[in-house]
Amino acid sequence: MGRKANINMESSESGSSGLNGQRTESSAGRGGGALTVGQQVDRVSDTAQEAWTRTRDTVNEIKERLDLDGRVRRNPYGMVAAALGVGYVLGGGFFSPLTARIFRLGLRIGIRMAAIPFLENEIRGFADTVMTGGDDEANDGSSSGEGKRSQSKGSKGGKR
Repeated sequence: MGRKANINMESSESGSSGLNGQRTESSAGRGGGALTVGQQVDRVSDTAQEAWTRTRDTVNEIKERLDLDGRVRRNPYGMVAAALGVGYVLGGGFFSPLTARIFRLGLRIGIRMAAIPFLENEIRGFADTVMTGGDDEANDGSSSGEGKRSQSKGSKGGKR
């Protein structure tokens, strides 16, 4: 903070020395429109401070809206995983060969997991059709065919 006060004092003096004791031209020497080095440093410093304040306020607002502290307390491992994922994507790992392999593996597993129940139902239906002879369901309708399937299974087990 002492350095900023020093810079402000130096820049407020007209035609005095600027940074590091160097003399700068006053605005009168350049036709009235030029700024001294000290004045330019002050402007840049003020702009940087304003940008930092806005950024800090925005980050605090986002933290409050997303309740990051509460989420970390409730689910610390999930937040670590989320941070790793965000870091991976922002670090450029999204379009890498590793990501392509992981995506393909996930896709294969997902398709298999989605296909298993479908295939299971088809195989059960085929097995039931084979066990009952197939013609009963076509002639009698699906509801009476189901009843005959359960009766035929019970009667087969009882006769043997």
